[in-house]
Amino acid sequence: MESGLSEAVTAVIHSETTVPDMTLIDPTVMDPARVEFLAARDGRPDAGGTNEHEAKPLAAGDSVSARGLFKSFGAKRVLEGLDFFAPAGEFLAVVGRSGCGKSTLLRLLAGLDVPDAGRISFGDRSVAPGQSGARIMFQEARLLPWATVLDNVEIGLSAARGTPDTQKLALDALTAVGLADRAGEWPSVLSGGQKQRVALARALVSRPRFLALDEPLGALDALTRIEMQHLLDAVWQRERFTAVLVTHDVAEAVTLADRIVVLDDGAVAQGIHVTLPRPRQRGSAKFGLLEECILRYLLRS
Repeated sequence: MESGLSEAVTAVIHSETTVPDMTLIDPTVMDPARVEFLAARDGRPDAGGTNEHEAKPLAAGDSVSARGLFKSFGAKRVLEGLDFFAPAGEFLAVVGRSGCGKSTLLRLLAGLDVPDAGRISFGDRSVAPGQSGARIMFQEARLLPWATVLDNVEIGLSAARGTPDTQKLALDALTAVGLADRAGEWPSVLSGGQKQRVALARALVSRPRFLALDEPLGALDALTRIEMQHLLDAVWQRERFTAVLVTHDVAEAVTLADRIVVLDDGAVAQGIHVTLPRPRQRGSAKFGLLEECILRYLLRS
C-alpha cells in the first residue's frame, strides 16, 4: 500500500498533463485589460468549480496599480522598473526568493516608503504616500501591552477613540475574528494566534479597501497558521477588500490567492492564476501539483 501510494503521488507531481485550475501567465497580466480578459474567461461555470447559481460578492476594494517602480537602498537596486496590477477585490500573493523585493513592494503599496521613480494608483486616482487609506498587518501583532484588546482594535479607527460608536465598531471586528469574549483582557494573556486575530481585527475595523499582509502568519505554529488562513479567507470572502499577501510559504499562497505573482531580480517574473474552488483542499492532487510547479520554478538553478 505504501509503495502504491508513493507511486501515485509521484505520478501526479511529475505529470505533464495541463491542469485546468492553473494558468501560467507572463508579466503582461499586469495590464488591466489582460486581467479583465482572464477574469471573464475563468468566470465560466466549468472553471475551478465555480457554481453558475452562486453570485460572486461585489468587490468592495480598490484596484491597485504600479507603473515603473524603482527602489534602491544605497548601491543595491531592489526594484527594477516593476509593473504591477491587482483588480478590485482580488486576493493576490507575492512569492520569491529572499531579497527579491517582496516586502519592499508591499511597503510601497501600503505607503510606508516612497519609490525612487514610478507611480502607484488606487482605483482611478494617484495618491501620495500614506494617503491611500491602506492597512497593513505584520508578522508581529504589535499590540500595545498597556491597552486592552478592545482598545488595541480601536487604534485602527481614525476617529476619536473611546466613544460608544467606535467601541461598537471595534467589538464587531473582534466578533468577526472570534474574540469578542476577550475584549476586556490584556494582550499578555493571549496566545500568539489570538494576538494575530486582534491584529487582523485592528486592520479591518476601519473597513479598508486595500489590505497589505507582510507574512502575518509566519511566526505561528503549523496548526494555528492553518486556522488563521481559514479565518483570513472567510473574512476576505465576506468583505471583498483587495489584498496583497507577501509570503515565503507557497502552500499558503495557493490556499489564499486568486493569483500568485513571482518576483525575481526586482521585477515580475511570472504570474499564476489559481481557480481551485474555495475553501482550498490542501490534500488534493491539483493543489499539490500547483504547489510543486511553483516550488520547482523558485528552486531552479
